[in-house]
Amino acid sequence: GLWAAAVLLSLATFLYQVAGRVRYYGEFHHETALEERESHRLTFPAVTLCNINALRRSRLTPNDLHWAGPGLLGLEPAEHAAYLRALGRPPAPPGFMPSPSYDVARLYARAGHALEDMLLDCRYRGWPCGPENFTTIFTKMGQCYTFNSGANGAELLTTPKGGMGSGLEVMLDVQQDEYLPVWRDVAEETPFEVGIRVQIHSQEEPPLIDQLGFGVAPGYQTFVSCQKQQLSFLPPPWGDCSSVPLDPDFEPEPSDPLGPSSPSPVPSPPYTLMGCRLACQTRFVTRKCGCRMMHMPGGAPVCSPQQYKDCAHPALDAMLRQDVCTCPNPCATTRYAKELSMVRIPSRASARYLARKHNRSEAYIEENVLVLDIFFEALNYETVEQKKAYEVSELLGDIGGQMGLFIGASLLTILEILDFLCEVFRDRVLGYFWKRKRSQRHSSTNLLQEGLGSHGTQAPHLSLGLRPPPAVPKTLSASHRTGYLVTQL
Repeated sequence: GLWAAAVLLSLATFLYQVAGRVRYYGEFHHETALEERESHRLTFPAVTLCNINALRRSRLTPNDLHWAGPGLLGLEPAEHAAYLRALGRPPAPPGFMPSPSYDVARLYARAGHALEDMLLDCRYRGWPCGPENFTTIFTKMGQCYTFNSGANGAELLTTPKGGMGSGLEVMLDVQQDEYLPVWRDVAEETPFEVGIRVQIHSQEEPPLIDQLGFGVAPGYQTFVSCQKQQLSFLPPPWGDCSSVPLDPDFEPEPSDPLGPSSPSPVPSPPYTLMGCRLACQTRFVTRKCGCRMMHMPGGAPVCSPQQYKDCAHPALDAMLRQDVCTCPNPCATTRYAKELSMVRIPSRASARYLARKHNRSEAYIEENVLVLDIFFEALNYETVEQKKAYEVSELLGDIGGQMGLFIGASLLTILEILDFLCEVFRDRVLGYFWKRKRSQRHSSTNLLQEGLGSHGTQAPHLSLGLRPPPAVPKTLSASHRTGYLVTQL
């Protein structure tokens, strides 16, 4: 009685512990590991620069105001003449006829700030660089420029050491004389600030500079010390990351803006969080308006200025308020932590030199020139990695430990028990059917022999050649040996 109670109690405790371990494994917990690693050479990040002023006042024409004034600048047709006077431009000539069509992308490409005019000096690791090392890109802030973008198969730049002088250093002219006038007290179309917006990002991630960029002001030299961070997340069920890119040209059902994308012959870029949000916004605006905004990817036509005003801007604002896009984290991503510091420029000693060098006045240099210095703090980087908190091997190890602790068994013991049960099943159950079939065969044979014996006088020459069944030798079943082995264990 006591042994039976002890065995049942141990077995119940073992099953309870196993159920708890299996339940814990089914919750799919994860843990986060932070590690700092060293490297002999790091890939330099992509650096995107945008002038806060999107359009130059000297490049706007009466035709631009006719088409883009209401939608992009918030101007009424009656205000065009006064606005041209504020720009210092002559009014529209008598009999002015606007163009039959208009392209917003061409407006920003023609009237946006040109890098050739803004870039006064450029050096990477002490070597000279120029506009040819930048790639033109359209963002929500207009025409911008990306250094070390890796576009069109260009080789990515690397750096073998950290500190100042081992990264990118540019001197820029913000061209404050080209800024558009503030026409109303509150005008979202015309900013109050002056300077450059900068975003440091990986080459795979599109810039979202209007939300994630930091500002650099003229009259200062800004030092940006970066540290690379590599983040790895787990897919479901341990996490919620994704590695499937979203196609901006695919139009899903209205209830599912993040539906499965259709196969595309062009290889898709790797999945990024900003790319997912941008593609989701493109889908939403394209479905509502039949066109896309200038900074959005895809093959849909670019919206006209009137479509910007009537549909695209309201649809995008409504989408951001409703938070329609729910993009999971990428399974692998790279980001850059930044520390900023700045000093005033130019000094009294350098103002006159810079004014002579760039053929500008000292006042112009103080109000328009800035220096941006971006470099790695050191050649080490951080890795933030999600790991499974409980693996299958750990689950099996815990089950084996509980099994040995409470019931004194192991995997081999379980196999022996299973083998014993198979032997018992074969000897007892299958043996019963075999004996029954054998007895039926013996009875039929005896009946046949009796029938032949009763007719033996009529046909003595007939012989069927039937032989009695061979005697089955009785041997010791293997189940007895297995039972004895289990008893000994």
